Amino acid sequence: LQRARRAAHSTRRDPALNRCASPGGQGSMSISSDEVNYLVYRYLQESGFTHAAYTFGYESYIQKTSIAGTDLPPGALISFIQKGLQYLELEANLNEDGTDVDGNFSMLNSSDLLSKPVEELKNIVKEKRKSGVDEDRERARVKREKLEPETATNGDANVPTPMDADGSDTPGAEAIDDEDVTRLEGHEGEVFICAWSPATSQLASGSGDATARVWSVPAGPSGRKCRASLKDPAVLVHSPVDGAEGGDGDGSDDKERGFESKDRNKNSKDVTTLDWNGEGSMLATGSYDGAARIWDAEGNLVNVLSKHKGPIFSLKWNKKGDYLLSGSVDKTAIVWDAKTGEAKQQFDFHTAPTLDVDWRNNVSFATSSMDHMIYVCKLGESKPIKAFKGHTDEVNAIKWDPTGTLLASCSDDYSAKIWSLKQDECVHELKEHTKEIYTIKWSPTGPGTNNPDVPLMLASASYDATIKLWDAEEGRCVHTLRRHTEPVYSVAFSPDGKYLASGSFDNRLLIWDVQKGELVKTYKGDGGIFEVCWNKDGTKVAAAYSNNMVTVLDFKKP
Repeated sequence: LQRARRAAHSTRRDPALNRCASPGGQGSMSISSDEVNYLVYRYLQESGFTHAAYTFGYESYIQKTSIAGTDLPPGALISFIQKGLQYLELEANLNEDGTDVDGNFSMLNSSDLLSKPVEELKNIVKEKRKSGVDEDRERARVKREKLEPETATNGDANVPTPMDADGSDTPGAEAIDDEDVTRLEGHEGEVFICAWSPATSQLASGSGDATARVWSVPAGPSGRKCRASLKDPAVLVHSPVDGAEGGDGDGSDDKERGFESKDRNKNSKDVTTLDWNGEGSMLATGSYDGAARIWDAEGNLVNVLSKHKGPIFSLKWNKKGDYLLSGSVDKTAIVWDAKTGEAKQQFDFHTAPTLDVDWRNNVSFATSSMDHMIYVCKLGESKPIKAFKGHTDEVNAIKWDPTGTLLASCSDDYSAKIWSLKQDECVHELKEHTKEIYTIKWSPTGPGTNNPDVPLMLASASYDATIKLWDAEEGRCVHTLRRHTEPVYSVAFSPDGKYLASGSFDNRLLIWDVQKGELVKTYKGDGGIFEVCWNKDGTKVAAAYSNNMVTVLDFKKP
C-alpha cells in the first residue's frame, strides 16, 4: 500500500513522468501516468484489495481523470503486462535477419523478461536452445511411447471433468437460469454493497457512481416477469458536503477536514458502506468523501454526519437504533447521535486506518485496523476496555457473535481468531486458509438466538477461493467449500442458519447446505460479486456486481 501511494505521488510530482513513451521514438504509442494509475487502481479493486484501492485512488486523484471506467475490460492491467512480456519474448526469439523461429518460446521465464535487456535475453535463448534440443527430442519420444498404448487401451473412455462455470456438473446442485433472476439496472458504477431491509421487501445498494438506491422488490417469483413490474428505485444522490461543520459553502470546510477537494462538485465519491436500522425505517450510508448520511425509507435525506477526515469503510447501527458507529481511514471511530447528528464521542486509539467496526451491545463496540490491533471501546470511556493483540497483519473484519460473547476477527496474516473479554489471548486461532481472509460471518444460531438447537458456526472467506465453516466451541474446521475459482469477497447465512450464500470474482453466486457442506444452487452472472445478502424470510438472495448490476434470485429449500 505504501509503495502504491509513493508511486502515485511520484508520477504526479515529476513532469518528466507525465508521459511514458515506448522506445520507438517519435510517433510511437505512449501512455500517460493517469492511465497507468487507473490501471493499477482497477487491478487493486478486481483483486480484492479494496482498502488499498481506495487509498491509492485518493492519493492519485483518480476521481479527477477523464478515463471512462466502463470502457475498460476486467483484467486490463494484467492483459497489458502480458502483452508487453509477449512482445519482449517474441523480440528475444527472432533470428538475426528478423525471421521467426520454431515457435518454442519456453526458453525464458517472467523474471528474465522483467529484469534483463533484449540482447541478454537473446543470448539466453541461444544457449538454452543449443543445449536443450536433444533433451526435448528425447522427452517427446518417451511421451509418445507412453501415450500410444494408453490410447489403444482406453479409446474414448469418459474422463471426469471439473465443474462447469455454472456448477451444472455438481450432483444435486441446481443451476439457476438467467430467466429466473431479476436484474436491477440503473447504477452507473460498480456496486460495492447491498442490504435488505429487516422489516420490508426493500433492498438498498451502494455504488461507485456516488449514489445509493432503494429498490422495492415485488413479492412472488423473480425473473423476467418480475422485471416488468419493477418500480423505479429511490436514488440517494451523495452531493458534496458544503458548509459542514459551520463551513461557508466555498469549500474551505473541506480543507479543514483534510481533503483537497476543490473539484468535489464535479467528482462525488463512492458509497462504500450502508446499513439499515433494526426497524427498517432509516438507512445510513458511508462515503469516500468522509461523510455519513442518514436517509428515511423513502430515500429522503435526514442528516449528514461530517467529522471524519478520510473515507468511511464501515458503518453500523446499534440494536436500539439511537446511535450510529463509523470507522474511517483517518484512524478513528465515531459514535453519532442518530437523531441530532451530533458526534457523541470520537475514538482515536488506532495508529493506522480503521477497517471495520461492530457493536457488542447498545453502548460498547469493537474496532479493527491496519495496525494489526483490535480495541473494545465503550461510550463515555476515554480508554479501550480491552485490547486484543495477536494478528501480524492488517485486520480486515471483526464480528461479535449473536449474543455479544465472542468476537471473531480475520486478517491478511491468513488467520481468523476468536476472542473473549474474559482473557487477553485468543480463544481459538483458525489457521487453515492459504491466503488472506477477507471477511467472516457468524451463523444466527446457538443459545440466545431464534435457532437455539443449531450449533453456532463461523464462516470465513478468503483470497484462496475457499470458504471454511468452523465449529465455534471447538475451533475446528467442519467443512471447506471449494467450488469458487477466484477470491471470495462475501458470505451470508440464511436467517435459519441452514444455508450459506457466497459471492466471488469468478462471477458466481453459490448457495451451500451448511450441515452437509454441499453445494445446492449456483448462478453465474456477468461480473465479479462484491456482496451477497438474504432477505428477512430467507426466500431471496441479492448480489452486488462489478458490472454495475444488482441481481435477485429466489431460494426454495431443496
